[in-house]
Amino acid sequence: MKYPNTILNLIECFKRLPGIGEKTAERLALSILDIDNETIDIFSSSLKDSKTKIRRCVKCNNLSEEELCEICKDKNRNNEILCVVEEPKNVIQFEKLNIYDGYYHVLDGLISPIDGINPEDINISNIIDRVKEDNIKEIILALKPSIEGETTSLYISKILEKLNVKISKIAYGIPIGAEIDYVDSLTLEMALENRMDITTNKDS
Repeated sequence: MKYPNTILNLIECFKRLPGIGEKTAERLALSILDIDNETIDIFSSSLKDSKTKIRRCVKCNNLSEEELCEICKDKNRNNEILCVVEEPKNVIQFEKLNIYDGYYHVLDGLISPIDGINPEDINISNIIDRVKEDNIKEIILALKPSIEGETTSLYISKILEKLNVKISKIAYGIPIGAEIDYVDSLTLEMALENRMDITTNKDS
């Protein structure tokens, strides 16, 4: 005997989510049967809205429901600092620390030639424009400590070396190869506070 097709389809949908195996998908699908209709309606509409309403901020590339995300619209933040991160969820991580009040730039990936990911494949090109137009004084590279992260950091440092901007990167209390989103808040906070200056061009 097998589950009805409706349940089987739901199980297969859950299995498509990252980290969800057969047993977990089965448990989630069966739990849906016990949820009230109002919650199911909210769940259903939220899934649809995530595909139809969510877009990328035209300035920083963060997730947003409007042209500009809430952070870019906030005029009370420090407009001289730009924190460069790999993906939108990294923005949320730093915001939870409540110690950084600058703006962000989301790359949507890291340079990885072996995987066919080159600088033009991620959101690097307009960093120079943001530095010039927004009068940025410091770029914080908050990328994971991996070959890809170091390659991307080096590339960004290189393209900015002729501009009068300080370039720093978060300190490595973070294990090599670790994903930023798995790092505990205290370690991430210390990494941000103890960031290192890697500016290649210094005024004499």
